[in-house]
Amino acid sequence: MRVTRVSQYIKAPREILYWALIDPSAIAISKVPTGMTCRVHTFDARVGVHSGFLSRTTRRPESVRRPAHTDTYRGRFVELVPNERVVEIDEFETQNPALRGEMKITDKEGGTEVVGVHEGLPASVSAADNEVGWRMALGKLASFLATA
Repeated sequence: MRVTRVSQYIKAPREILYWALIDPSAIAISKVPTGMTCRVHTFDARVGVHSGFLSRTTRRPESVRRPAHTDTYRGRFVELVPNERVVEIDEFETQNPALRGEMKITDKEGGTEVVGVHEGLPASVSAADNEVGWRMALGKLASFLATA
């Protein structure tokens, strides 16, 4: 299984960080790399809700080393510990077998140090590009929470 691990110090109280990880409006702003946009179509912040729990569409412009296109993926929360921990499973909606499979994303640490562990990275996604994208997204999250 391919895994990436990135971290970012977030200058915000843990309860604000937790909110940002489970709020659809905060996710739309902060969970994509620079140069990409996100739109949350459906959302339910409860553990175990499967079908349509979370659907996000992002556009990847050439600034992220790929031609512009739209990715859609669904996710579900598998663990929510208020103000402590968020674990979600995301999966691309695609006909491309190289992009299929569940990806587990875990907010591991307490406090305001966010450590994101991305397990199950699809074979056709570069680990280096994934890490760059996550660093950008976490930087956006830090900036967003600094102004919240």
